[in-house]
Amino acid sequence: MLEIQKKLTNTFYGILALPATAMGFALSIQIAALSWLMRTQYNLDLHEIGFVWAAGPLAGIIGQPIVGLISDNVWFWNGRRRPFILVGGTLAALMLFALPNIGAINDFLGIGNIIIVAVFVALTLDLAINISFNPTRSIIADVTPEGVPRTKGYTWMQTVSGSFGVLAYAIGAIFGNYFLIYFGVFLVLSFSIIPMFFIKEPRELQNVSGQSIIDNKSTTDWNQFLKLLFAHSFSWIGVQTMFVYMIGFVEQRLNPANNDETGMILSISFLVLNAVGALLPAFVLEPITERIGRVKTHIFSLLFMSASYFGIVFLGNTKFLLWGMMAVAGIGWAAIVSLPFAIMSEKVNKNKMGLFMGIFNLSVVLPQLFVSLVLGYFIQQAEDKSLIFIISSVTLLVSALLWFLVKEEKSIVVNKKSFPSSH
Repeated sequence: MLEIQKKLTNTFYGILALPATAMGFALSIQIAALSWLMRTQYNLDLHEIGFVWAAGPLAGIIGQPIVGLISDNVWFWNGRRRPFILVGGTLAALMLFALPNIGAINDFLGIGNIIIVAVFVALTLDLAINISFNPTRSIIADVTPEGVPRTKGYTWMQTVSGSFGVLAYAIGAIFGNYFLIYFGVFLVLSFSIIPMFFIKEPRELQNVSGQSIIDNKSTTDWNQFLKLLFAHSFSWIGVQTMFVYMIGFVEQRLNPANNDETGMILSISFLVLNAVGALLPAFVLEPITERIGRVKTHIFSLLFMSASYFGIVFLGNTKFLLWGMMAVAGIGWAAIVSLPFAIMSEKVNKNKMGLFMGIFNLSVVLPQLFVSLVLGYFIQQAEDKSLIFIISSVTLLVSALLWFLVKEEKSIVVNKKSFPSSH
């Protein structure tokens, strides 16, 4: 074990955040470029784009719970999470490289149906991300003690990953989506492989008192866990509808001059959303949660996001007004990508965190599947593409109301300070 890990230096925390950053960056590229590529390079209709996006959720339904369960109980290549990070990162990089070359792959294989090739690439990409995302989060808990050090580990993960997510959309806006994709191939591969030379996983996991977690039983509050999944799923219907079909709204309402301008408007929109989403969790939302609790903070954040989407419907007639509303929506996005994980972790068996993190992912991928396979048809048929943001706003409002059914858990006390028990 290197000294930076023994002493838990800031350098080690930065390295520890890189695998999760790699997967987040790959996902950011998928969000920024997949619909754009399918629309502008391969001329797919909106509902056909929905079919391509459906491949990812299908991979998540299968991949996350299985990988979580296996990584809780195996050991090879000198690690519990390491093998899945290495394999998943390599596959993700390869599939990113394939994204702008789907047409060439289709011609080479002689399949004659570009949607089939696009679905295969999207499915493999999302499966790779799902293979790695769960272990990249779990490894932080494996190598940091409970309390302040683990809190710091997840804070650094959010800061580093969120910052690189913003960088992804900035690169797309300034240099274009093709440059973003090829840059992402290098970053995802290096951030998945290189950190594994500096992180040593413990063969036997222990709690804060040094006791093996095998002997430290805990239970799952299934009633609260299921309520949380149901509430969170409506958030993702709203978010995913915007991610997948926003290009239709931009094309109709803003009437861009060409495909590059369409890509630029989308990239800056996602950049603004993610910039707010990266900054708020540690610097704004966490102090608020200490005053009113995480559940209430999450509810208010979702209400801001819902209101911003309604604002886009009525006021989003210029790209600058659109970007302003997306900044407000970033308040809800900041909460969605951070607070539910902390709340969820308090309600499940700690010895099976990998498995439950995979099950929790169903509240993301099932809504994504619904958006791709069901909503795409209605959005394609709608004359007014404002329907995209109406759906997003209403489902986020429903999610906020459902979160009132989720109870706030007490925090644990470490060094006379209160920290969320999920850390």
